[in-house]
Amino acid sequence: MRPGRRVGVLGGSFNPPHLGHLIAAQEAAASLELERVLFVPAGVQPLKRGERMASAEDRVRMVELAIADNPLFALSRADVDRPGPSFTVDLLALLQRQLGPEVELSFIVGADSLAELARWKDPARLLELCRLVAVPRPGYSPAEPIGLGLPNTRMRDRLLLLPIPSLDISSTELRARVREGRPIRYLVPDAVARYIRERGLYTGGD
Repeated sequence: MRPGRRVGVLGGSFNPPHLGHLIAAQEAAASLELERVLFVPAGVQPLKRGERMASAEDRVRMVELAIADNPLFALSRADVDRPGPSFTVDLLALLQRQLGPEVELSFIVGADSLAELARWKDPARLLELCRLVAVPRPGYSPAEPIGLGLPNTRMRDRLLLLPIPSLDISSTELRARVREGRPIRYLVPDAVARYIRERGLYTGGD
């Protein structure tokens, strides 16, 4: 990559991926002039232990299907292919090594995840590795930087609150809809809906 290029990183369970994820990635790319957005399905998330998950390979495949028609988006297996818990700071350090020190990383998170920033591993180091881009989530108001316990102005300046069109969609609700036999069309890409149906995902417990 040429010096000065900007890459977005959208990590998450993607259990399953939905239109809200795609909108967040597209809006961040346009607003921040990102050359691409990496979708990074999580391996084992320490803050989501106990949640019923589709397999890593199913979640990777659903992401591939969801982003297939957008050349701005790319899949990264960086998290699912490494051992151990999926700490964001470790993932970003790995991606920085893979992409090169000249690449500027923007990590895109929902307002609900941002509220847990103090619980993340080494948030100070994380903000050295990336700009943290927070997007709205239904029912959550993004916390102002001053309210997140960030100790200095430099760290607070690494946090951007990005307004985007917000859809009231959550992966938890989508899994419940599948389990209850309700439609998910127009909430996820058609290819993802077909994959869920063909694989029989989310038809048991949550």
